[in-house]
Amino acid sequence: MHPLDLPSLTRRLRMNRRGCRTGGFSLLELMIVLTIIMILASIAAGRYDRSVQRSREAVLKQDLYTMRQAIQQYTLDKQAAPASLDDLVSSKYIGGVPIDPITRSKDWHVDSEDILLTPEQSSSGITDVHSSSNAMSPFENTAYNTW
Repeated sequence: MHPLDLPSLTRRLRMNRRGCRTGGFSLLELMIVLTIIMILASIAAGRYDRSVQRSREAVLKQDLYTMRQAIQQYTLDKQAAPASLDDLVSSKYIGGVPIDPITRSKDWHVDSEDILLTPEQSSSGITDVHSSSNAMSPFENTAYNTW
């Protein structure tokens, strides 16, 4: 027999037991694969949203900590509390007023009290800073403006 008379291996593999050629996947197989892909994508999207929210909360905590430290340092150095957050920037205690990651704007809520931190302090001003968002943290179940 001549080698060209035999059907090729790929052609033999494509033949089912009835002798018909099978060239692809059935509709049922495609639907099952697409369903599995959609389930995995929805799980990944949910986890992605939660990780984005966690990162925003971490940035908020860090920004609040930095601004509070700058307010305290400014008050101790100048013997007067800052009148605004821009005073911290102009005196180089912070590089710039950060954007609130929850509200996505520079609309921080500042607390001003008449309490003096040191006996040498001559005037009152900003004592604390908070986010202006009333939204609740899904992880800590507290409002962002109470942090």
